[in-house]
Amino acid sequence: MPTVVHIVDDDASFRASAGRLLRASSYEVVMYESASQLLERIPHDSGPACILLDVEMPGLSGPELQSRLVAGKCALPIVFLTGHADIPTTVQAIKSGAEDFLTKPVPMHKLIDAIERAVVRAGARRERYDQLSAVQGLIDTLTPRERQVFERVVRGAMNKQIARELGTTERTIKAHRQKVMEKVRVQSLAELVMIAERVGILASATSAGETRTTDLERQRRV
Repeated sequence: MPTVVHIVDDDASFRASAGRLLRASSYEVVMYESASQLLERIPHDSGPACILLDVEMPGLSGPELQSRLVAGKCALPIVFLTGHADIPTTVQAIKSGAEDFLTKPVPMHKLIDAIERAVVRAGARRERYDQLSAVQGLIDTLTPRERQVFERVVRGAMNKQIARELGTTERTIKAHRQKVMEKVRVQSLAELVMIAERVGILASATSAGETRTTDLERQRRV
């Protein structure tokens, strides 16, 4: 599947020359003469794709379009193009998720390198997101009680302790624990802990613990 490059630039000569060269390099190219034109038909490519975006354009600027796309959950990577580099604009664009910031005129090999880097990074992010979504989907199948057991097990609590906290028997906790491992599709406690780390359960537990510790220290000072 060819990589799709969406060129957003008000300079017709640049669009034509960049489009011609990219097509010659086996890219599929879609052109827009303004940011608002792209907004009218926001691309949702399922395959490899990126946006080449000019910074200064009449009407909606490149950074403004970037903000709209981010707000609209458009995940396509953006490579900015500009006639004159502006450090504050560059920094803000990168902070907002831009993959690269190139100054015109851009040598073709640099442009292609930037596109390929952007596509590879976006693909890796998409893969991580898909994996995380799949894991979260398994966790969402747990019942409220199984979720309570899951969260306590990955934090190192023993069955007896969990049973006491939840007001039930150790045998019941063992049954819930077994069910959790079956639903989350793991074979060991180590795998279960890794799953909890990936979805942020342990991180939130650490944060909550730190907050409680801070509150206790504050109370002692009063």
